[in-house]
Amino acid sequence: MSLVPDNLFYTATHEWVKIDGDTAICGITDFAQKELSDIVYVDITEIGKELKPGDRFGTIEAVKTVSDLYIPISGEIIEVNEILKTAPETINQDPYGKGWIIKIKIKDKEELKSLMTASDYKKHIGE
Repeated sequence: MSLVPDNLFYTATHEWVKIDGDTAICGITDFAQKELSDIVYVDITEIGKELKPGDRFGTIEAVKTVSDLYIPISGEIIEVNEILKTAPETINQDPYGKGWIIKIKIKDKEELKSLMTASDYKKHIGE
């Protein structure tokens, strides 16, 4: 069983979103990191880039595959988790904590309504 915290929002492509004021912290879910297995590299779009929901903001490379990362809500990337440059496996170890990937300055909080709740996401992954 995967860990699915109740206080986050989720996407069908396995990104999570935590709201902190006007900032959204994003990463990939525990389910996604288990599916990917050993993460060896994370490539993120540059800071300052404005994106809208569904835009690709980077890739995650694991031993067995490479996966695209999609932005869950509109906004500007304001921070990238620097730890991941030298320790991408942090995502495997702590996907909802130290393994966060980007921070976004939220453009429209209304878009959060289109994301899944924890219970919706559990159904989505069959739990």
